[in-house]
Amino acid sequence: MTISMYQASVPVMIRSLNNLVAILEKGAADAEARKIDPAVLLHSRLYPDMLPLVKQVQIASDIARRGAARLAGLEAPVMEDNETTFVELIDRLKTTNAYLAILTPAQIDGSEEKSIALPMGKETMHFEGLPYLLYFVLPNVYFHVTTAYNILRHAGVKLGKLDFLGKP
Repeated sequence: MTISMYQASVPVMIRSLNNLVAILEKGAADAEARKIDPAVLLHSRLYPDMLPLVKQVQIASDIARRGAARLAGLEAPVMEDNETTFVELIDRLKTTNAYLAILTPAQIDGSEEKSIALPMGKETMHFEGLPYLLYFVLPNVYFHVTTAYNILRHAGVKLGKLDFLGKP
């Protein structure tokens, strides 16, 4: 059995971002139940030199959206980084997933050897499609979703491994 570039990317990222939606919903409910200002959680970070929860969610959204678009040869829709509430972050993730859902296998399959140029500050990283997906896009999505999960878990939100993995 083989797996296609589409199967290895779009459904995987949609699932991960949907799980992040559920994690954020638990964070919002926890803040309300414990009478904590949601901004405290949204601006929490694991360590002073790490980005806060809001930015972790924005980056997970950006990497998934832009990564899939590059594989499909498209320009990803631009999203402003102006979310300040759990509801706005959840909406951002749902918007990202709606975009991912319109991409088709025909747009992404066959992109294994596609040349991807990724501007990174003053430098440009160059990838072929398959290494771009496996060694850059998916690890980055997982890193930022995991970090968002860990920020909320560290703040006392009752989360478990199945919240990260999602239900089968």
